[in-house]
Amino acid sequence: MHKIIFHLNCLEQGGAERVVTNLANQFAANGYEVIIATEWFGENEFETDERVRRIHVGLTKEDEHRNRIVQFLLRVKYLRRLLKQERPDILVPFARRAIYRGLMAALFVKVPVLISIRTDPVGHYEEWSDKIQIPLLFPRVNGCVFQTQGAREFFAPRLQTNSRIILNPLNPKYIGVPVPAKRTKTVVQSGRLVDFKNQPMLLRAFAKVHAKHPDYDLKIYGGDSFDGTREILENLIEELQAQDYIHLMGASNSLEKDLADAALFAFTSDWEGLPNALMEAMALGLPIVATDCPCGGPRTIMTDEVDGLLIPIKDEKALIDGMNRLIEEPELAQKLGMEARKIADRANAETIYEQWRAYMEELCG
Repeated sequence: MHKIIFHLNCLEQGGAERVVTNLANQFAANGYEVIIATEWFGENEFETDERVRRIHVGLTKEDEHRNRIVQFLLRVKYLRRLLKQERPDILVPFARRAIYRGLMAALFVKVPVLISIRTDPVGHYEEWSDKIQIPLLFPRVNGCVFQTQGAREFFAPRLQTNSRIILNPLNPKYIGVPVPAKRTKTVVQSGRLVDFKNQPMLLRAFAKVHAKHPDYDLKIYGGDSFDGTREILENLIEELQAQDYIHLMGASNSLEKDLADAALFAFTSDWEGLPNALMEAMALGLPIVATDCPCGGPRTIMTDEVDGLLIPIKDEKALIDGMNRLIEEPELAQKLGMEARKIADRANAETIYEQWRAYMEELCG
């Protein structure tokens, strides 16, 4: 294996985009020829190594006026044309629509396809179109990378058997950050402001924690997803009269500094794939209370009472109790945080790269 094509929608900042960028950069640094084929260019994208080629396989301006079915077929056509031109040793599409395009494009083009499922399949691979495409296309899959066992169990036994569970690679800037001499009285969360992260529950819960511990504040770092969540949170802050102790900080490129000395990290999602934000908080050694959300991301990387506290989803009382416990039991908080840092041994970039490399070589061989 010497040439790899990764395929996804774009490289705009998000979980799958981060993983593809990291992997592409590492493969390129190790002498592989790497192409990232995307449908469009985003406004705020991850940077790639200069040795990684970025190729547009999306629609042209003329195509934008065509109907959706024609547009889908054109996307497949443009990707197939690239496969014929480049003749890669393997095609690696990330996420749902890219997977379908990749499998269709690879038909009759003798290229192994390694797909990667990046979210909770429940609710995301259950539409009528999925029920048609999965039986037709997934038998063509040569291999699959899942993030959690829960995601793997959703699919047919054949796909489960021919798959691997591989964690997301941690950004090196979160590894080895010094343990703070003293923690601030700040509770933190990082991640987009978006509905499935259930940040309103965090605001309501923290208002009650603050009533008991009035010297603590809450800071949420994350950009706006423009789904209305930010407005909901702003209205809730006003309703709770919490402007002095709950702060929406916006997106940050220095979370390894912003979060490092916080009292604790609160993760409240109702569902996720494998949350990078939670992994980064663990690598920083933060005491964590996290919802045990489907498809099992938190429980894949955390063990309750060992390196964090796991609570049921949508359980506001459990969230309040967990935050209060970490505030009131500093020795427990410190122990959990120190254990959490050990995720760097399992999810450092080199370890994850080697797992991907070995699996790709096996499929190509």
